[in-house]
Amino acid sequence: MLVFRGLPDRAEHGSVLTIGNFDGVHRGHQALLQLLVREARERALPATVLTFEPHPREFFAPESAPPRLSRLREKLEYMAECGVDRVYVLRFNKALASLDAEAFVENVLVRGLGVRHLLIGDDFRFGRGRGGDFASLQQAGETWGFRVESMPTLDFDGERVSSSAVRDALVSGDIERAERLIGRPYTMSGRVMHGDKIGRTIGFPTANIQIKRNRAALHGIYTVTVDGIGDGPWPGVASLGNRPTITKNGAARLEVFLFGFNGDLYGKHLQVHFLHKQRDEEKYGSLEELTAAINRDCEIAKEVLAQHRIPVPAT
Repeated sequence: MLVFRGLPDRAEHGSVLTIGNFDGVHRGHQALLQLLVREARERALPATVLTFEPHPREFFAPESAPPRLSRLREKLEYMAECGVDRVYVLRFNKALASLDAEAFVENVLVRGLGVRHLLIGDDFRFGRGRGGDFASLQQAGETWGFRVESMPTLDFDGERVSSSAVRDALVSGDIERAERLIGRPYTMSGRVMHGDKIGRTIGFPTANIQIKRNRAALHGIYTVTVDGIGDGPWPGVASLGNRPTITKNGAARLEVFLFGFNGDLYGKHLQVHFLHKQRDEEKYGSLEELTAAINRDCEIAKEVLAQHRIPVPAT
């Protein structure tokens, strides 16, 4: 899959295109991308995605924008798995936000991306003041010679699949519901960085993973597995939050204790898959109380992992 920052002055060839933020790349997004790829193969054109960075809501109202489900790198990896050929990452800034619907179609879709077939969600809006919609795209398609097709919202197990629904599930601690909506365990990835190394002093050395996002949609203690270590997923316990027993600076961290692991992980890029929320973060009066709580968390995690038939190495 090819990834481009920005648009060419003029497209060299046509495209089968979809547009969106694709936060989380959930089951609804996956269905849309599968349809995109199938249409592209039939037309012998590249399956193309146009997405935005930052998210438009982060541009217009950064303080109230919802927490992201996935980083750009994670979204691109999931899109590649779906068979997408090209992704154009367009910087969402004042100039782009000021384009009216007609200018967006002409400059971005037609001139920049050579759209021949456009596939969009049924609630898609675009252009200054969100003035463009499906009907206006159909009219533009008649003018510029491209076809427009809408993808209805996907229902799964009787629930409407959306990024908002996934986010709500994570915030409420229902990791299993989030997994059903996404179609895979919810995952956060990042590089292992040096931390303050307090965990090793109490018998629980942790991998401190750089999360690179403004806010996370989940906080607490979780049963997890981790990819990026050896040949298969490695079981563990993760803490995602502000570590109130250790620090007062409020900086969120993702730390993972891996059962039976003793190697060096600094600099490695890991994927943490969340299987079950065990509890919220708590503040303890001493490191001894914190250590006792971690021991209890490890026992709960082992029970959850056994239910998933995931073996746990001896610690």
